[in-house]
This record gives sequence, C-alpha cells and structure tokens, in this order.
Amino acid sequence: MPRKTFILTIIVFAQFACVSLWFAGNGVMTELIRDYNLSPKALGNLTTVVQLGFIFGTLIFALLAVADRISPSKVFFFSAIAASACNLGLLISDQWSAGIYLSRFFTGFFLAGIYPVGMKIASDYFDKDLGKALGYLLGALVLGTAFPHLLRSQLETFPWETVIITTSAVALLGGLLVLFLVPDGPYRKPQLGLRSGVLPGLFGDRDFRAAAFGYFGHMWELYAFWAFVPVVATMVIPNMTPNDISLVSFFIIAVGSIACIIGGYAAKKVGSFKIAFMALAFSGLCCLTSPLVFTLHPAFIFAFLLFWGMMVIMDSPQFSTLVATHAPVVNKASALTLVNCIGFSITIISIQLITILSTWLSYQWLLFLLFPGPFLGLFAMLQARGISSIEKSIP
Repeated sequence: MPRKTFILTIIVFAQFACVSLWFAGNGVMTELIRDYNLSPKALGNLTTVVQLGFIFGTLIFALLAVADRISPSKVFFFSAIAASACNLGLLISDQWSAGIYLSRFFTGFFLAGIYPVGMKIASDYFDKDLGKALGYLLGALVLGTAFPHLLRSQLETFPWETVIITTSAVALLGGLLVLFLVPDGPYRKPQLGLRSGVLPGLFGDRDFRAAAFGYFGHMWELYAFWAFVPVVATMVIPNMTPNDISLVSFFIIAVGSIACIIGGYAAKKVGSFKIAFMALAFSGLCCLTSPLVFTLHPAFIFAFLLFWGMMVIMDSPQFSTLVATHAPVVNKASALTLVNCIGFSITIISIQLITILSTWLSYQWLLFLLFPGPFLGLFAMLQARGISSIEKSIP
C-alpha cells in the first residue's frame, strides 16, 4: 500500500473513531431522559452544549495556534484521551444533571483538537487531491456521527452505558493510531509563535470570504438536521420501535459518508466550488419542499431523507478544501479552526430555534426552518470573483 494511502486510511479511521463521541449522548438520549429525569428538551440542549464546548475549544486552539505550533498528531492524540475521558463522565453523573451537561461540554471542547486538526493533518500530506482526501475524512466524520445510533440499535439487550464505554474505547484507539503511525506531513510548516493580524485579515480575501460564508450557511442546516432526524423520523414514519428509529437515523446520517467520497472524486473533475454549490442548492431545495414531502407515503419520505442526508454533507469537505486553499500556509490550521468555531456557533442558533419552536409548530415545518442557511450560503458564494478564480489554485 502506498504510504500516502496508508496515512489517509489511518487518519480516516481515527477521525471516525474519535468523532463518534460527538453524538454518543444523542444515541442514548431516551435512556438519559428516563434515568436522569431530564426535560424532553434535553435533545436540543445537550446537543447545544456539545457545540458550545467545541466553539470554546476551537476559539482557544485558534488563538493559541496550537496545531500550527505543536505537532498535529500529538494534539490529536491528547485531545482524543481527554475527550474519551469526558465522554465517560456520563456514567458517573448519576442524578446530578449539571454533571451530564459538563461532561458533554468538555467532550465538545476537546473535539476541537480532533475534527479541524484531522483536516490539518490531511492537508499536510495532500497538496494535490486535497478535496478527495477531505472527502474521505468528512465521510469518516459522518460515520462517526451515525455510529452511536447504530450501537444503540444493536445493543438493545445491553445497558445504555455500553454505548458510552464503546465509543470512548474506540476513540482512544484512534488517538493512539495517529500518535504512533502518522508523523508530521511533508507540507507542514510549523509556526513558532502567533502572527497577530493574520487571522482578522483572512476575511479580506473575497474568495476566502465566499468559501467561509458558504460554509456558515451549510452549518446552519447540518447539525440541526442530524440532531432532529430521530424526532422527525418518529413523526413521519409510523409504527417504529426505539431500535427501529435508531437504525433509520443511522442510515439517514451515515449515507452522507458515501456522498462525501463521491463529491471528493467529482471535485477532481469539476472543482470543489461547483460541487459545494450544487450540494448546498439541493439541500436547500430539500428544506423548501420538506413540509409537502412529509405528508406523503412513509417509503417516499425515507428515500427523501436519505437523499437529504447525502446532500446536507456532500459540500462540507469541499468547503474545507476551499478554506484551506485560500488561507495563509503558516496559519492554515488556525484558519480552519477559526472558521469551524464560527460555523459551530451558528449551529447553536438553529438547534435552539427548532427546539423552542417545536412546541408551537407541526413537525412538518420543523426542518423547513433550516432553509435560510443554504439560501444565504449560496448568495455568499456568488460573491466570489468567479468560479474560475476560486478554483484556479486548487490542483
């Protein structure tokens, strides 16, 4: 196996393993609500807490340029240890609900050293074909996000704590593999100190700004969609057991991993900008038509949600490619982390908006509220100097 292929395989598995911590709480949400006497709104609130932790983490990692100054593989490893330990905090929270929220907050905080740092490691190895490499990497993130739902559906005879222990163990393994098998890449340029003024000036570049704002529109939709898939599936597909809901949720989220890989290969032919624009447009169309589609036959609804699950994430690796390409080389990790930080701040607003309005609106209209994200993201992308301009520096 060629060395780059081997390295990418390790990074992809490690990303999948560690990101499974992200929705570990969502995978056992029914049991958490039951055993810890949580509010029915805990789904939105716990998801928001993880996002909030990630935001604080990415902000600190970006300001300190952690992955630009320290070996990214070491940052990834120590973050994996810390995130795994915080995830296990769900087991010792007992009836102390604040402990549950703290556990999820710090899990999100240390995921800031995993998700964007994993992309940084990939960009240190792949100067060319970065879009394809990030397609595999984001595909792993999608599978990791869906993994707790699969565990929940298959471990019905085991206590819910098994899901938490398993995700922490798998994440720890991913961190170990990166530490021992993925040295610093040939395109890495370590930074010995912060270069003040570089990050604030990022958005002065029109093409960087177009890619970043397109990504922000995408993020308004993505995590709210993933968080509320089990709720919507329960409402629109009748006669499902809790295990059925978990399995259906797994397929709707996990199918996005295939879309990321397909998008990565397609980007080699037509460019990352076009793939990101197309996927965001289709995803926005799904938002717009969802109230009508949710009145149709359950089989059609399931097929529609599978398609949406593909389109909602296909653009993500291509946005990351565009951001990485137009960021200053010595601050690439910090630029990716800063953009992630802003993007995940936006997810909190959309998740909380749907959580609040879910008590007022019919389920048919919940995901329609995600439409402004793709619409504004597409508008922002059209402000670039032109597709040929934004693509010209991407091999």
